[in-house]
Amino acid sequence: MQRWTWWPILAVTLLCPVLSGTAVSADPAHGIAMHGDLKYPAGFANFDYVSPDAPKGGKLRLATGEAFDSLNPLIVKGAAAPGMRGYVYESLLERSADEPFALYGLLAETVETPDDRSWVEFKLNPKARFSDGTPVTADDVIFSMELLRDHGRPNHQRYYGKVTKAEAKDARTVRFTFDGSGDREMPLIMGLMPVLPKHAVDVAAFESTTLKPPIGTGPYLVAEVEAGRSVTYRRSPDYWAKDLNVMRGRFNPDEIRFDVIRDPSARFEAFKTGEVMIWPESDPSSWSANFGFPAVADGRVEKLELPIGVPAGMQGFVFNTRRPPLDDARMREALIQLFDFEWMNKSLYFGLYSRTQSYFDRSELSASGKPADATELALLAPYKDAVKPEVLAGTYRLPATDGSGRDRLPLRAALGLFKQAGYELKDGMLVNVKTGTPLKLELLTASAEQERLALTYAASLKRGGIELSIRQMDKVQYEQRLTNFDYDLVQFTYPASLSPGNEQGFRWSAAAADAKGSFNYAGIKSPAVDAMIAAVLAAKDRATFVSAVRALDRVLISGDYVLPLFYLEKQWVAVWKQVRRPPQTPLTGYQADTWWIEPTQ
Repeated sequence: MQRWTWWPILAVTLLCPVLSGTAVSADPAHGIAMHGDLKYPAGFANFDYVSPDAPKGGKLRLATGEAFDSLNPLIVKGAAAPGMRGYVYESLLERSADEPFALYGLLAETVETPDDRSWVEFKLNPKARFSDGTPVTADDVIFSMELLRDHGRPNHQRYYGKVTKAEAKDARTVRFTFDGSGDREMPLIMGLMPVLPKHAVDVAAFESTTLKPPIGTGPYLVAEVEAGRSVTYRRSPDYWAKDLNVMRGRFNPDEIRFDVIRDPSARFEAFKTGEVMIWPESDPSSWSANFGFPAVADGRVEKLELPIGVPAGMQGFVFNTRRPPLDDARMREALIQLFDFEWMNKSLYFGLYSRTQSYFDRSELSASGKPADATELALLAPYKDAVKPEVLAGTYRLPATDGSGRDRLPLRAALGLFKQAGYELKDGMLVNVKTGTPLKLELLTASAEQERLALTYAASLKRGGIELSIRQMDKVQYEQRLTNFDYDLVQFTYPASLSPGNEQGFRWSAAAADAKGSFNYAGIKSPAVDAMIAAVLAAKDRATFVSAVRALDRVLISGDYVLPLFYLEKQWVAVWKQVRRPPQTPLTGYQADTWWIEPTQ
């Protein structure tokens, strides 16, 4: 199951900086879009999906099931408290939630880049201040880039490593020159870089976990931290951007508190009593059966089913191809055959899930059901063996069963693949023909919801003579195992946007396969994958970009690197009535940072 978070779109924005591309002249502008024109003109008043006059005030109470031991979300070590990246740290530019990928001025009031996007220049807003009152300068921006490049998360190191020159043209103007790789996303990547105060960061200690409240430029300050229990944010009384157009109508509560409640049942009980005020839900069984409590019946709690216009992403069991026998594609394909989606969906989830057929389902970027176009064929021509014929033709579908839970056709197909890979069923166990060793695998999970699904899959694998052990652990242990690629399978969700870009390299490229802390949990090392990612980053117009993403989708699907699970067609969230929201839901789904607490009379 997808791990819930109260602010999923922020998660998406942070874990995958979405990227597209536009041809612009080298003139300062109020924003930048990857492909096409900006929706909002210079001097716009506010985003359409906010209520600009939303009242400020009140206390928002939220909960997380994941423990934290740090307030630094920018390093590999430790588990960061929720909210730090959005509440405390800001970027040069702010993303619009109702465009595929467009950024507008925040710390920087203008952005300038030439048509080839070989460099980008930002002019800082003269009002920009850190929470201690210190002005934000070009030196802070360059310091942040160098700090994150040398000491930050692997994705930061990968992105900012493409900067060949950083120069402060004056105290408020900074220019970054890129390496000539043709990555048209880099101006936007730099626009999304968090800016830290040079005067207040200890470089030597930056990579260590800390619970010391940091200095940022964001709308909130860290007010209270109870290690392992809660973190409380309070509105910064002197927040410099409170009247800026990209901030108008946003970040409305005076106080936001996250409580750590590890047990899902206890966390839900806290929501039922109003101690927790927002409850995103991704489990159909819970959505169907658990919301009959009095506050729902009398209208104090609303169940919302909201539209969303971004791809569903990939939620699945990721195979670690670094380890035998999962380095054999036939073994992975056989394990996919043994997943009985139809029975699970009907028996566990009220039939409310849709099966994931693509890394970009629910969008035009998906290759599923579409034959490859001329641009795709040209991109894939040097890598003919990397794409299955049926995937190229758009006719491929994941194996389906009759939903009885006893369909023998997938089992027969799986056993045939196992035999090709050197395994056979003997005395009820699948064993290696040469060594006689039974096949045993381990799957990591991070929650009770994930564990339930994993146990059901384990029962299906047992029919094929495979022992699948399930290991559930806390966040710190889980993240450590992921960082070190210490697993056979892991359940994971890769969010997606309408403008995938550099994050694809961090997830699937050969360069990321052995980089600890990367999201290439499958260990993919494929020249075809690398070439398609490069094509995505080099696309100059939307049509070429869409074709490149679909070509990448086809290569990933054909590699059987992930056992795809399922997704929801809409966003589900339950809220207490005092939590109010604007009338318009943006393209990327609900934006909880635009919600507010209704004042009491």
